[in-house]
Amino acid sequence: MAIKLVIDSASDFDNEEAKSLGITLIPMEISFGDETFLDGVNLTHRQFFEKLIESSDLPKTSQINSYRFEECFEKLTANGDEVLAIILSSKLSGTFNSAKQAAKKFGEKVKVVDSLNACIGERILCEYALRLIEKGLSLEDIVKELETKRENICVLALLDTLKYLKKGGRISAVVALTGEVFSIKPVISIKNGEVKLVGKAMGSKKGNNLLMQMVENNGGIDFSMPYTLGYSGLNDENLKKYLADSEKLWKGKTENIPSYMIGSTIGTHVGPGAIAVAFFSKK
Repeated sequence: MAIKLVIDSASDFDNEEAKSLGITLIPMEISFGDETFLDGVNLTHRQFFEKLIESSDLPKTSQINSYRFEECFEKLTANGDEVLAIILSSKLSGTFNSAKQAAKKFGEKVKVVDSLNACIGERILCEYALRLIEKGLSLEDIVKELETKRENICVLALLDTLKYLKKGGRISAVVALTGEVFSIKPVISIKNGEVKLVGKAMGSKKGNNLLMQMVENNGGIDFSMPYTLGYSGLNDENLKKYLADSEKLWKGKTENIPSYMIGSTIGTHVGPGAIAVAFFSKK
C-alpha cells in the first residue's frame, strides 16, 4: 500500500513534471474568450503568457469541481492505496471545498490539505510532502506535519507592472497610472491564505533590494527545506538581475537555486516580468 500525491495546477507543476515525480495533477480550466484550456496540459505556462499579453481582457479560471476529484480518488484508491491531496488556498478558490466534498466518500483513505498558498508557495509544500512520503511516514502523520509546517511558508513577489492588478479590479486606474509614471514596483505576499500588498519601491533595483530585505525580515531561508524562485512572462531576465542583487542570500548556503515559470493562477494578476521567492522561514 502506497500514498499517492494529488495536486492541482495552481501549484505551477506542469503535467510532464508531475508524471516524472509520480504525482497526479488535476488541471484548472482557463478560458480566453470562447477558448478553454487545461492548465499545464494543453496550455503551457509560456503559451499562457503569450495569450495574456495579446489579450485585452483577463482570462477566467474555473475551480475544479468535486466530480473530477472523486473520479481521481476512485482510480487511485482502487488497489488499496491512500491519497494525499494538497490544494490551492481555500481563501483563493472553492477548489479546496470541492476536494473535501469528494474525499468524504473515501473515509480515512483520502486526506485533503489546504495549502493556504498558491503558485510556488503551494509547490514547495508539495515538494516537502514528497520527502515525507519517501521517509515512510503514515498518511495521518504527514497531514499533521504539513499543517504545522505550512505556517512557516513565505512567498514574496516583486511585480514589474500594475497593469494586470488594474485589469482585475484590485487597484484603481489612478493608482495604476501613478505607479507606472513613477516606476513603482509593488511587493505582494500570501498572508493567511490571501494575496496582500506588503511593500513598494521605486525602480527595479530598489525593488530587488526591498525583496531581499523582506526575505531577511521574515526569518530568512531554511535551506534544509524546499525553496524556489519563480518568474512570470516569456523570459527570466528580471530573475537574473534579482539573483545578482541578492547574492548574499544564497552564496555559501546553496549551490542549487531552482526556478520555475509562474503559471496562470497568480500569473493572471501579476502579469509578465514578476519575480517571486518561496521558502520555509527559519523562525
